[in-house]
Amino acid sequence: MFKFKGKRIKEKDKHLVSHVFTRSLLGVFLFVLLPFYWKPLVTMDWQTFQLDMFFSQLHTPYFWDSVLTALFVCLLAGFLSYRYRYDTVKQLYHRQKLAKMILENNWYETEETQHEGFFKDLPSTKTKKRIQHFPKMYYRLKDGLIHIHVEITLGKYQDQLLHLENKLETGLYCELVEKTLKDSYVEYVLLYDTIGNRISIEDVAVQDGRVKLMESVYWEYDSLPHMLIAGGTGGGKSYFILTLIESLLHTKANLYILDPKNADLADLNTVMDNVYYRKEDMLACINQFYEDMVARSETMKQHPNYKTGENYAYLGLPANFLIFDEYVAMMDMLGRESTEVINKLKQIVMLGRQAGFFLILACQRPDAKYFSDGIRDNFNFRVALGRMSEMGFGMMFGSDTQKQFFLKPIKGRGYVDTGKNVISEFYTPLVPKNHDFLQTIETLVKARKTSSEKQEMEK
Repeated sequence: MFKFKGKRIKEKDKHLVSHVFTRSLLGVFLFVLLPFYWKPLVTMDWQTFQLDMFFSQLHTPYFWDSVLTALFVCLLAGFLSYRYRYDTVKQLYHRQKLAKMILENNWYETEETQHEGFFKDLPSTKTKKRIQHFPKMYYRLKDGLIHIHVEITLGKYQDQLLHLENKLETGLYCELVEKTLKDSYVEYVLLYDTIGNRISIEDVAVQDGRVKLMESVYWEYDSLPHMLIAGGTGGGKSYFILTLIESLLHTKANLYILDPKNADLADLNTVMDNVYYRKEDMLACINQFYEDMVARSETMKQHPNYKTGENYAYLGLPANFLIFDEYVAMMDMLGRESTEVINKLKQIVMLGRQAGFFLILACQRPDAKYFSDGIRDNFNFRVALGRMSEMGFGMMFGSDTQKQFFLKPIKGRGYVDTGKNVISEFYTPLVPKNHDFLQTIETLVKARKTSSEKQEMEK
């Protein structure tokens, strides 16, 4: 109840930007004029003050010079504020837009009051509308996230206030990342300056069962397992998968990579183990991955430190990732054999979280033919990169989504659902042009082997 929610949006905020700038620049204007007129102001006899005498004393030979100087300083102050306090200015614009949204949609209660005429002793029939209740809405910008709290009072505007996603995203040019219904309040969390929250590949970190992919955007695979990646050619899908592989190699995780088209991921077989592109090898890898999951599930329960409700990490076991590029292409290649593979993958999707077995599937479009029986719904983290049709977005995020998708010619840009049923704009980590994935991955693999050999020798 007493948690700070931010600045409250008020009816007078509809002109917030002009009011703040007018007050601020007027103060600057008077402050600059003060040195020019300090002596006349000090020597003036305020007991016999007259307005015409006051202006006559201020009208000096340097009057226009002082005014022009003050105006120039005001313009400079306005420019510097916009240039170096841009976030502060944007917050004013956001609060003004929120006030106008409420007013223009008439989401407030009014009452009619009797308006007194000029002659107060005569009865007046004029009435005036006055705002009786203005919805409680609070705005706060913190750590690159906009938090908007809206009070829910079971009033006639409750449905509108409970579904502000599209208005907030398009009006504030932000991306919704979370929506939470709390006691008497609904909180909308939006990612401010989405492209500004893009990180470099050096900043991708894997810790405590989650991968940092953007500022404030994480894949929490321990709690929301399995990732589905979709995107056409040139959308940045391959670089994103390689980024995931490189980041996961900084941990003790075991990686298994399948590339049925023998393309970019298949090249990794020269620097690391468990990389397959032949049909028989890929089938054997999937079967072994499934059997290892079943075996671990059984051995975990026999572990002396096993505790109901805890996962593999509690027992100090490494995670296992099956990274599958061009999934649909392989299913087409398998033909009738695809049914058995789908059944194995379905079991991994449903049972793999506690044992620490996770899937990362990539395809151009997640056709229902190979994601049947709700298997697609069990991929909690979904990323759609590059150009996709409305049908493709519907396959990724559900045909009933109300999200408006916009295409921008930026490689690595797309949309993501982190597992919270909120779709937001997404940018894959930036990869420098001189970054060599093969060399970096080879270095990481050698370092892991050296570390494991030292541990075995110590034992």
